[in-house]
Amino acid sequence: MKPIVAVVGRPNVGKSTLFNRLIGERFAIVEDTPGVTRDRIYADASWQRHNFTLIDTGGLDPQSEELIPKKITEQARLAIETADVVLFVVDVKTGITEGDMDAADILRRSKKPVVLAVNKVDEQRRENFDVYEFFSLGLGEPYPISAANMLNLGDLLDGVCAHFDAVEEIEDDLIRVAIVGKPNVGKSSIINRILGEERVIVSDIPGTTRDAINTLYERDGQKFMLIDTAGIRRRSKVKEDIEKFSFLRAVAAVERCDVCVLVISAEEGITDQDTKIAGIAHEKGKAAVIVVNKWDLIEKDNKTMAKYTGDIEHELKYMAYAQKLFISAKTGQRVGNLFEMVRMANENAALRVQTGILNEVLIEALAMNPPPAMKGKQLRVYYATQVSVKPPTFILFVNSAELMHFSYRRYLENQLRQNFGFRGTPIHFIVRNRKSD
Repeated sequence: MKPIVAVVGRPNVGKSTLFNRLIGERFAIVEDTPGVTRDRIYADASWQRHNFTLIDTGGLDPQSEELIPKKITEQARLAIETADVVLFVVDVKTGITEGDMDAADILRRSKKPVVLAVNKVDEQRRENFDVYEFFSLGLGEPYPISAANMLNLGDLLDGVCAHFDAVEEIEDDLIRVAIVGKPNVGKSSIINRILGEERVIVSDIPGTTRDAINTLYERDGQKFMLIDTAGIRRRSKVKEDIEKFSFLRAVAAVERCDVCVLVISAEEGITDQDTKIAGIAHEKGKAAVIVVNKWDLIEKDNKTMAKYTGDIEHELKYMAYAQKLFISAKTGQRVGNLFEMVRMANENAALRVQTGILNEVLIEALAMNPPPAMKGKQLRVYYATQVSVKPPTFILFVNSAELMHFSYRRYLENQLRQNFGFRGTPIHFIVRNRKSD
């Protein structure tokens, strides 16, 4: 489970500069004008053995009554709610301001772990600045840093990562299921049908559910965490800041889940936006189940389901491994079958193959269909080993990684699926030259 870190603070204290340093690339807009970063920007980051998601936010200005600052502050509040750890940035050159005190009050009431970064401490002058005044914020020991000069960022990250253990050590027997999809495809209705009660607001108005709602559910001795997310809209249609945050929250839900359930409307069929949402789960390497909801609302014959299945497989070629289920949340038709598919996808995503058996399958696959020659050179695959799960990831040791064509990689993936199943989960390959090992 990947922790989420929100970078917050009042305008123009250097949050975006720090964000860019921590992720290693210039991703957020950096200007001296306060309020440049109006939307949260998120990216993956890592430090030592920890991987986490970093969120850059607009400046907190709780006292402002102007529309834009109020919306930015609301976004930052929502980011704090979502985060596991909050990285609070202040400016040593201006000292403690009323805005810092207001923001600190919000953070203390959030009950979230907070790491206090005192930014703009230049290397030449860092001993001259008394950062201890920031103890008065009541948020623990301040870390003196310079994002611009990359000063003391390692110590700061150590402080952030010290809070991760509670997030990363989640009980193994709990399957986290993210319910994602466009607005108004019936995600909340599915959860209500499962739970047998109105836990989340259901409305015909797209976008009714704006926040992610987590619900514990147990079935046949297995515990599930159901994560209902706001509908993901096309970027061009996202007008309200809070809906943009809902997109981020949905991405975060996919990041944290074990199995992603993509809900599609039977009335609309597979759309471009559905393929984009599916792409999020696929790129994150998540096990997946594709659910076609509102099956009761369309006219059907004995070929309808096959046609829908064919359309989905055509549009989501990269996700052929995902199981498909046709349901009606309204009538309850086949909703009960969802959990067996989720359980199977989760088990396959966590499946480990012994190295000896894996290489027996590899040798047989190479004998049946030898690698083609490229530019007069022959690819040689020496052996394979599995290095991780969720998703199952394999290293292929070869004579030259450049000779591995995507079509042959796909052939080897198909051979593994035929022999070991892996239904419902993607498979990742890492191709490595043996001499470099």
